[in-house]
Amino acid sequence: MTRVLVVDDEPQILRALRINLRARQYEVSIAASGGQALEEAAAHPPDLVILDLGLPDMDGVDVIGGLRGWTAVPIIVLSGRADSSDKVEALDAGADDYVTKPFGMDELLARMRAAVRRTPAAELPPRLALGDLTVDLTAKRVTRTGPGGTRVRSEENGGVTDGEPQPDGDIRLTPTEWHLLEVLLRNPGKLLSHRQLLNEVWGPGYDNAGGNLRLYMAQLRRKLEPDPARPRWLITEPGMGYRYQPPDQAQEQAPDPDRAGRLARDPDGSALGK
Repeated sequence: MTRVLVVDDEPQILRALRINLRARQYEVSIAASGGQALEEAAAHPPDLVILDLGLPDMDGVDVIGGLRGWTAVPIIVLSGRADSSDKVEALDAGADDYVTKPFGMDELLARMRAAVRRTPAAELPPRLALGDLTVDLTAKRVTRTGPGGTRVRSEENGGVTDGEPQPDGDIRLTPTEWHLLEVLLRNPGKLLSHRQLLNEVWGPGYDNAGGNLRLYMAQLRRKLEPDPARPRWLITEPGMGYRYQPPDQAQEQAPDPDRAGRLARDPDGSALGK
């Protein structure tokens, strides 16, 4: 049975969709806010999300971003916003389709069927364990559960302003570091070429910016790997690219050729090994 998460702050819309979808053999869960939607999706991953943009606690585009951090579940926006700029923003954020209110149930059902047909088979769990680290792809947060309980947190969700441990134990991941980490985690065990990563993280026109990629990989390893010189999870394939090696397949790599013997300076001015 296809599980659908309906997110809307209008009780009448939630009720109408729940009744109509259950009558057509869909399993339906509902959420009236963005935070509730993200929690429900993490606890019970849906096969399809129907999402309003005008939510009381956050914009629906931010919900799309939270979901896209860990899942490729089809997202159909169902919104009263009919302006083309709203549609473009939602689709660029990761929505698969956009239906404006008022809407016809038959059209919505057809779009749902089409979206489910296009769904990739594999999904990442919303949380991944890397040794003593827990990577929460929904909250965009990495938590260290080892001695001291150090938390490593992305700047995108209000991280602190320095890359080194703070009194409260927080270390930030910049938006670029987080994006690079997400891309790697979404492709476990797969070699990603330098060109693929540059295009995915920085966009077209950065094919020759290999120095940027080496810099940010070094920063991620410095923050996340037990021994950045001998990475266990963020692996270099010399001359080809990088791969995320899941913990159950991880082996300690020889000293990283990107790092050995060279120093770089990150955009915030802190020195690090590449």
